[in-house]
Amino acid sequence: MKLFPLHLLPNDTKIDFMRPSRPILALMLLLLIGAVAIIGLKGFNYALEFTGGTVVRAHFDKPVDTNHVRGQLASAGFTDPLVQNAGSGNDVIIRLQPRGEHNNADDAAKKVSEQVRQAVTTDANPVTVQPGEFVGPQVGKDLAKNGLYATLFMLFGFLIYIAFRFEWKFAVVASLTAFFDLILTIAYMSLVGREFDLTVLAGLLSVMGFAINDIIVVFDRVRENFRTLRVDSNEVLNRSINQTLSRTVITAVMFFLSALALYIYGGRSMEGLAETHMVGAVIVVVSSVLVAVPMLSIGMFKVSRQDLLPKARDDAALARRP
Repeated sequence: MKLFPLHLLPNDTKIDFMRPSRPILALMLLLLIGAVAIIGLKGFNYALEFTGGTVVRAHFDKPVDTNHVRGQLASAGFTDPLVQNAGSGNDVIIRLQPRGEHNNADDAAKKVSEQVRQAVTTDANPVTVQPGEFVGPQVGKDLAKNGLYATLFMLFGFLIYIAFRFEWKFAVVASLTAFFDLILTIAYMSLVGREFDLTVLAGLLSVMGFAINDIIVVFDRVRENFRTLRVDSNEVLNRSINQTLSRTVITAVMFFLSALALYIYGGRSMEGLAETHMVGAVIVVVSSVLVAVPMLSIGMFKVSRQDLLPKARDDAALARRP
């Protein structure tokens, strides 16, 4: 008995994914180039963690308009202050760029907090501020560098694991596909101007993990079918995609819905993580079907039954295999 939503798609689809695979791969390559161009031209809206600066939480006696607070701070000499509501109309979070005169983090936070209080308080609406959180520019640079190292570590870790678990062609294709997913997700964040903070970085790393997990499931079916089916390579790849399509879609939908719940109910601080997950879920489904498996049919990545069977001791033994 089939219970919704355990079967969003039939388990016996017969879609010919491999027939238009080359034009689709060419289109995906153009999409990747466009994504890199967007990242290079538009850049990122880096959060305080990467740029350095100070975060101050202010409580007003009466509800306040964030645009008005932003104008008060700009008049006081603060450059491009970011002002956001924090749960109610009386509380705001203020993010300020580094001003270059601070050395000690505690002293810097206290000094900036007091300057903010003086800038935004009025007799009609007095303000109390909590001690600010100061991040030095060097700390921001170190975080950005460590984030890059974490991404590279994951990519090389995937490459080594899949090469050991499957075969080097699978490893390279899986790593390239995960990199493709990563770049497209980053390009989306750059295009919409989403603030790039540590939660977005965590979301990107988890999207890569989700992508590799999904690709491994499909590749495992590819390997199994190559060993059992007596059909040509493209038919093996086609059947493998169709046999795992329902599972791929169900997993992505569950991943998307959990991220959507986090986006709706997790508060502003979790929006970056949730949005990264939602966008990544869509990209991973598309790339698993239209990028990862079709790449196993072209050029140096083309796989055959001989690649996946245990190695024989000599050519004669290899020739006797079915």
